Amino acid sequence: MPTHHGSEMPATGLYTPEQRARRDATVWTLVQGILAPLQFLVFLVSLALVLRYLWTGDGYWAATASIVVKTGVLYTIMVTGAIWEKIVFGQYLFAPAFFWEDVFSFAVIALHTAYLWAVWSGSLGPTEQMVLALAAYLAYVINAGQFLWKLRMARLQAEGRV
Repeated sequence: MPTHHGSEMPATGLYTPEQRARRDATVWTLVQGILAPLQFLVFLVSLALVLRYLWTGDGYWAATASIVVKTGVLYTIMVTGAIWEKIVFGQYLFAPAFFWEDVFSFAVIALHTAYLWAVWSGSLGPTEQMVLALAAYLAYVINAGQFLWKLRMARLQAEGRV
C-alpha cells in the first residue's frame, strides 16, 4: 500500500482487517456517523437561507448565521475526522485510503474560512459573501460525494461485487 497519493486500497477493500477492527472499535466512527448527516442538514437549511437572500434580498443575518453554524460543524467534523483517521490509519490526515478526499477537504475549509474572513473584515459586500458561500457549498457537495463514492465502492469491494 502506498504511503502517499491514496490511489490504492487494500485488496480486501478500503480497510485492512486491522484497520476495520480499529474503525469498528472507536467511538469516533459513531461521532463521524452523527456529524456527517447533521452537517448535511445544516447545509440544506443554510442553502435555503442563502438562496432566499440572493433571490429576495431579505434575511441576510439569518443566512450569515447559518453559514457560520455550517462552518463550525465543518471544522468540528474535520478535527474529529482527523482523530478518527489517526486511530484507524495511524496518521491524522492524508492516509492513503482517503488522501484525495482530505486534499479536497482543505479546499472546502479554505472557502468556508474565506467566507468568515469576508464577513469579519467587510472585504466583500453581502451579495458577494453569499456567492462565496455558494462556492464553498459546491465544494462541500463535491467533497461529500467523494467520501460517499469511496465508502460505497469499499462496501461493494468488501462484498466481492467489484
